[in-house]
This record gives sequence, structure tokens and C-alpha cells, in this order.
Amino acid sequence: MTEARATWIDNHRFNGVASSNHPIVVDGDKASGNSPMELVLIGLCGCTGYDVANILAKKREPFTSLEVRAQAERAPTPPTVYTQIKLTYRVGGKVSHKAVEDAVQLSKEKYCSVSAMLNTTATIAHAIEYVEAK
Repeated sequence: MTEARATWIDNHRFNGVASSNHPIVVDGDKASGNSPMELVLIGLCGCTGYDVANILAKKREPFTSLEVRAQAERAPTPPTVYTQIKLTYRVGGKVSHKAVEDAVQLSKEKYCSVSAMLNTTATIAHAIEYVEAK
């Protein structure tokens, strides 16, 4: 079981910690930490990034870098959930484009639990950019 808690610091700031015991500042005003909704996007990027890196490593693809970026739009009225998300995967190295495309699809359709949850309110699109090794 995973557990988490957020302890109020002041104003709209909280100290968050989960079962892994790594603290993080959560700030609704974004003055000294990420907002809760920003953390959701970071979680999405980390979740799908983990999947893609893991799949590429298992396929012995020689990737040298991987960055996942998210751009998102939110509903105009409360609850202001994400309605559209675009993920951009920047993959470095001499990798098979098909292997990367397959890894991204597997993450989206099977492995990424954050994506699965966000799919209930948001349309998630993706693009892949390749940074070729020199």
C-alpha cells in the first residue's frame, strides 16, 4: 500500500511526503513549490518516461537521453481538470524509430497508470523528436 500526507506550512504551502519518504513542497500559489496540478503533469512525464526507458533498455536500444515534456489545457470551470495534454518525447541516440514508437504506445495503452487515470478527463496526444547521436 502507498501512503502520502501533506502537512500545512503556511499560506498555501504544504510539505508533502509519501511512502518513499522523499519530501516535496507543494504550493498552491506556485511561489515556493509546484502546484498540485503541476505535480500531476510531472508524475505523468515521469511515469511514461520510466516505461519508455525500461522498454527501450529491454529491447537493447542504444538511447543516450530521454526527456518527456507535457503541455496541458485545463477546464475553464471547477474542477479545472486537464482536458488536453500533449506529450513530447525527445529521444537521443541511434535508436530504431519503430522501437521508440512502440514503446510510447505500450506506455500509453498498457503500462502508465498516471496516463490511464488522466485519460478519464483528458485527451492525451504525443509527438516524438529524435536527437541523433553524432
